[in-house]
Amino acid sequence: MADADTARLCKQIVQSQFGPLAASVVSVLLTRGRLPLPLIARLSGLKLRTTRAAIIVLVQHNILWHAQSDDDGEVFEVNVDECLLRLRYGRYVWQAEQLFGKAGADIVQLILDHGKLRPLDIISRLSVYDPLKASAMYSQALHRLVDGSYLRPSTILSHISPRDKRIRYEVEEKAKISGFPTAKELREARETAEARLKREEDEAEQTGMKRKARDQSGRSSKRKAMDEDVVNEEVYFRVNCEKFNIHIRNKLIVDAVIERFNESAGLVLQATLKATDAKQMKLSDVRTDTTSLANIAMQLSDDDDLSAGLVLQSSKKASTMSMLKNYLGILACADNPTPAGRAASFVSVNGSKVQVEFEIVGRRLRRRVLETVARERHGDDGVRVVRLLLDSGKMDEKQISKIGMMANKDARPLLSAMSADSLISLQEVPKSADRNPTRTFYLWFIDLQKSYSVLLDNLYKTLYNIATRRQAESDEPVVKAVLEKRQRSDVSQDEERLLTRNEREILAQWEKKREKLTVLEMRVEEAVFILRDLGALGNSDD
Repeated sequence: MADADTARLCKQIVQSQFGPLAASVVSVLLTRGRLPLPLIARLSGLKLRTTRAAIIVLVQHNILWHAQSDDDGEVFEVNVDECLLRLRYGRYVWQAEQLFGKAGADIVQLILDHGKLRPLDIISRLSVYDPLKASAMYSQALHRLVDGSYLRPSTILSHISPRDKRIRYEVEEKAKISGFPTAKELREARETAEARLKREEDEAEQTGMKRKARDQSGRSSKRKAMDEDVVNEEVYFRVNCEKFNIHIRNKLIVDAVIERFNESAGLVLQATLKATDAKQMKLSDVRTDTTSLANIAMQLSDDDDLSAGLVLQSSKKASTMSMLKNYLGILACADNPTPAGRAASFVSVNGSKVQVEFEIVGRRLRRRVLETVARERHGDDGVRVVRLLLDSGKMDEKQISKIGMMANKDARPLLSAMSADSLISLQEVPKSADRNPTRTFYLWFIDLQKSYSVLLDNLYKTLYNIATRRQAESDEPVVKAVLEKRQRSDVSQDEERLLTRNEREILAQWEKKREKLTVLEMRVEEAVFILRDLGALGNSDD
């Protein structure tokens, strides 16, 4: 089950998009855990028919998992991650428009509105006004989306919690072990279950495209059969959020390079990511596949001026390949072959092969969020303590005040305040078995997993407060009356003439407040992405 802040945010998201009835069902499941249909109806206070309709809608939009239980029959569970991803749906549509044009954005938006759809339903809904030209355009865009894994098939297995399947497969593998299982056999059973789960996911992905045989007859008597991939019209497709999240991650890394170096270095890293874009399928990848300098150079356009970011000693203009090598050397911190240089790098270069290090960059981005929060709450001294403990490990109060060049009277309250915020933790090391406080060492350190979890909960609370503030602003009587008036068909066509000056000013103020709240929400959501989605890359921070 989700914690209190995450549950409140999920309930708010569902209520804003599906209404109060669906929010009541989600609230019960988030509070009580997985439940069967009759118990959900009784606890939510809704009729059985209404509860069933709400569950069907939530399952259609991938917010609920359902599974078979030996005791209760069919039970339902909230997919918290899928619910929280709905905050990024607008960004997914914008990315689809940048990558595939307006046709791709229309397809993605339509699928997001309906949860999952078949190709024939997608084409028929979008090509109502121009069946001939629009149908071909949308069919081509749909093929590109499916071929690039931006849309994935929705099968029966995708509605079951992966945790349930993993547990069931592990039980089946352990049942094959005769006698008392050893640690090695248990580990092999878990690995076999993981491999089986991954194989099922790969097989489900392949059902989206099918091979179509086409005969080509020429003047000769021989006929050649050519196979081409076409979209399977019998499969329901849903948006693959992970593929869009990969673009968000790449944008964050490019922005970090531009912030640290310059725009030309950002162009080089962007070209490196584009060279391996087709093979980036998982957000949990440690690094990209190897690519060559020639492939990176092919991704650079003729208008990209790499010389603007370098100070060249020779007056003669250097070649693109030589400047590219210089930039990759800078991004790989080739001038600092130490652990510190390795931790500050963006790419790794081995001869002519280049890889972008997602794990190293992700760990650094997460630590930067931690330092930003420490600076906001405790000033520069808080950042100094965080960096000192991250670099040196466990230290006592006297060492921190001495190495951090702070007085003891200032260090003690600072450490206590940071401990209250869960930014740092305390480790007790007793000298004797009685654990007497006078004979105990108290060492300060940073438990990154704990700190990131607390920060993530605070960010969820902030997102909930932002949405609540936006709703409160729109529910003010004056603003609400003007918004309802603008929704009228006659007013929406001619707002300048049918709205008074005072009403237009109220609308302008409301839109300005909404814009500020939206920008704030995007910044907080970016921090959530770094801590949660890139979290798998930073669990082993040393």
